[in-house]
Amino acid sequence: MTARLVGINHVALEVGDVDEALEWYRRIFAFELRGRAGRNMAFIDMGDQFLALSAPRVQRRDDDRHFGLVVDDKEAVRRALEEVGAQIVPTRGLRFVDPWGNNVEIVEYDQIQFSKTDAVLGGMGLGNLTKTESARAELRDKGLGNQSASGRWFSGEPSAVPRRSPSAE
Repeated sequence: MTARLVGINHVALEVGDVDEALEWYRRIFAFELRGRAGRNMAFIDMGDQFLALSAPRVQRRDDDRHFGLVVDDKEAVRRALEEVGAQIVPTRGLRFVDPWGNNVEIVEYDQIQFSKTDAVLGGMGLGNLTKTESARAELRDKGLGNQSASGRWFSGEPSAVPRRSPSAE
């Protein structure tokens, strides 16, 4: 029997200097610092997940390799990136390269399947976020959730989603 992937707890980015990276990323995103481990590691809080910044950077610049961050307002991120003169990568969405060579894609919460519980969103001060109809349809098609009468999105009953497909065992 194999273990089932559940999600991503964190992503670690290598940067040249953690304090400089925190300053740079604060110009792009509003966030709380979850904590630090000395001078060479910091943890940016994202509710039930986090982004780790680690120094020094030892790998070369990322080109096609990237990861996606989910935000409440993608156009606000675009404006902030333009204000700081960040390298925006030409693509159908929004992608940028930070000063240390990390390639980051930005997606807006309401347009994708990724979902946080109401409790986590509320704790983050984002209880007003909803999903577009296309995102809700994608989730419904996979049996992964329902929309409440209030328009809020919530996860389906655990028994409605099979824990493992027979081919996974």
